[in-house]
Amino acid sequence: MTQTHVGILIFNDVEVLDFCGPFEVFSVTRRQRGEPESPFKTLLVAKTADVVHTRGGMKVVPHVTIDDCPPLDILLIPGGRGTRPLLNNDTILNWIKTQATQVKTLTSVCTGSLVLGQAGLLDGLTATTHWESLDMMAARFPQVTVNRDQHWVEQGDVLTSAGISAGIDMALQVVARYHGEAVARETALQMEYPYPEHNQRRVTFE
Repeated sequence: MTQTHVGILIFNDVEVLDFCGPFEVFSVTRRQRGEPESPFKTLLVAKTADVVHTRGGMKVVPHVTIDDCPPLDILLIPGGRGTRPLLNNDTILNWIKTQATQVKTLTSVCTGSLVLGQAGLLDGLTATTHWESLDMMAARFPQVTVNRDQHWVEQGDVLTSAGISAGIDMALQVVARYHGEAVARETALQMEYPYPEHNQRRVTFE
């Protein structure tokens, strides 16, 4: 079976569910019940092969580095406090820019969208992020239309999502884009997770 290659960038102080939630979605997806493996092959990608220390202290070993990462179909940039240093990391930003010209689908969770914005990949698009960073996104990236109401935002082949758990909903939407809603619903069922029946942001804030 030809698999769709998903790369999830990880970095120190990455938010755990931002990358683990979508990783779980892609890893448990099956086009049919009983199929031995997922149609997605998901790789954790980091700048180096060193252990990544997530927010909260979880230690994670990446599968590949940005230098030996195989060709990807989908790239996902998670969020967390660790995105702030990435905004000034030309090595990572340039890698993301290059990947954006090659992947079929570009996605982010939480403040991962700030990294995409810094790379200039959201200019002229509508996007979203964690509710605490919506004002920052609007101020920092005036060429981006900030959506404050939706859990995730689709703009062609670019999907951005709100904070943390929104990444799971967004990943299910990616599954639906590639394999249909029935497969996405079956994936949510396997996870004992409610399939998102609407796209409204799940929290209220001032």
